[in-house]
Amino acid sequence: MIETRLLRQFIAVAEELHFHRAAERLHMAQPPLSQAIRKLEDELGLLLFERSNRNVALTAAGASFLETARCALLQLEDGVEQARRVAAGVAGRLTVTFIDTAHFDMMPLVVRTFRHQFPNVELRLQEATTTAQVDAIRTGIADIGFMRWPGIVIPDLTFERVAQEPVVVALPEDHPLAKAATVTLADLAPDDFVATPRAEGPGLHDQLIGLCRLAGFSPRIAQEARQMQTAVGLVAVGLGVALVPDSLARGQRNGVVFRPIAVDAPPEMTVMDVVVGWDASKRSPVRDGFLATTRQVASYDMQNISFDH
Repeated sequence: MIETRLLRQFIAVAEELHFHRAAERLHMAQPPLSQAIRKLEDELGLLLFERSNRNVALTAAGASFLETARCALLQLEDGVEQARRVAAGVAGRLTVTFIDTAHFDMMPLVVRTFRHQFPNVELRLQEATTTAQVDAIRTGIADIGFMRWPGIVIPDLTFERVAQEPVVVALPEDHPLAKAATVTLADLAPDDFVATPRAEGPGLHDQLIGLCRLAGFSPRIAQEARQMQTAVGLVAVGLGVALVPDSLARGQRNGVVFRPIAVDAPPEMTVMDVVVGWDASKRSPVRDGFLATTRQVASYDMQNISFDH
């Protein structure tokens, strides 16, 4: 390995073609500089300079190595600067996962704001279920994710609420209750339900099942769908009804209507939380910058949530 100090000394001599002037430029004495150049030539096994009492000239090998030395130092300086930018959180790569409904409201604004604030960060966005996001963050595949509360305590992972959405019911457009202003949840007891599998998000699944039980019945799940959007599609073709976040009601879809629900339940059960999750045990300035941006653009000040229920 050639020391960068030797490369800088060689470049100075090559540009000055005079050992004394090069030594002055480097703020050092001439004898140590001459020794350094001889050491470099010994390490390379090449004669870099033709020396005489009057002149110093680059050999052909020396002229070739001068370009190599300049490129090597420039690449090193660029690498150091890039590393400093990454350490400061203004450059690098960030992988963000998100559930299928998170993009309706806040996520586009977070992404646009972050890209404006940190244009040198490469963002990679991946849609995934809550369970898949948790696995991706734990294994280091993803850095941060927008998801539903997973429903279990996960060591090292931190979750903060970033949005809340009212729970509404998706009904086929020909459903008897489709024209009601509000649907009493108990009135859906005879219906088939479309729901996400518990394995893909136990927190949300258990919340919605619990909501039905508070209305006096256990829902008959006739169809399962990994994504909420897919569940709405199954509702549209008449395969059941589904409890979904209000954000889905903002999209246009033929064959389905969305209605508020009425149920005697604690307020926290009638809303769906969107949380942002990350591995707090891993240091990432870029991720912390994205988290700060998320907090800036959230519709209300994010609060740490204690998920002990």
